[in-house]
Amino acid sequence: MLRIHVRNERPEDRRAVEELTKKAFWNVNVPGCDEHYLVHVLREHADFVPALDLVAEADGRLIGNLMAAKGRLLDEAGESREVLSFGPLSVHPAYQRRGVGKRLLAEGFRRAEALGFDAIVIFGNPDNYTARGFESCLKHRIYVGDHIYPAAMLVKELKPGALRDGVERQYVESAAYHYLPADAEAFDRDFEPMEKGWAPTQEMFYILRHSTLRE
Repeated sequence: MLRIHVRNERPEDRRAVEELTKKAFWNVNVPGCDEHYLVHVLREHADFVPALDLVAEADGRLIGNLMAAKGRLLDEAGESREVLSFGPLSVHPAYQRRGVGKRLLAEGFRRAEALGFDAIVIFGNPDNYTARGFESCLKHRIYVGDHIYPAAMLVKELKPGALRDGVERQYVESAAYHYLPADAEAFDRDFEPMEKGWAPTQEMFYILRHSTLRE
């Protein structure tokens, strides 16, 4: 059984976390990946939550990482409430499907609730997250843009009933998650080269990215 220790990321972990993030996401969603650059810039953003910057250790090495940033929900009256967004969630390929992501999420939930947050909004594959308590954004009346409900936008209530008041709200993601692809490409040049290629998971990502829900 894998013994996993979860703790906060330290300054000396930063490069190792970026390297493992690249390995975790390379060719998964698109040829190559940008997530290691996102990890790099997220740490310096005002919406970043350092207390929820977690790493998982096992076998004397870093094998996983979870980060979080603050986002907003806006109702039609213009009132705003703060929520969390988790991601990236990275697990080294050699340790995937061994409970690492589950442990990171569980600790993230516990700490987020202790900090006073009552809900988390993410974009991800429902197959990976519904078992952890995430539900469709449509169930919670949370949308993006012009009342669009993305199939990949998922919501978890840390406080039961926090968002089940029938109020429609627009999710406004932190600007930390928006960056120039050219900047990510330049950042990647300082890492070990890896060959870009195609994988079936990229088609799933494409389908989810372009899918929306309706009642």
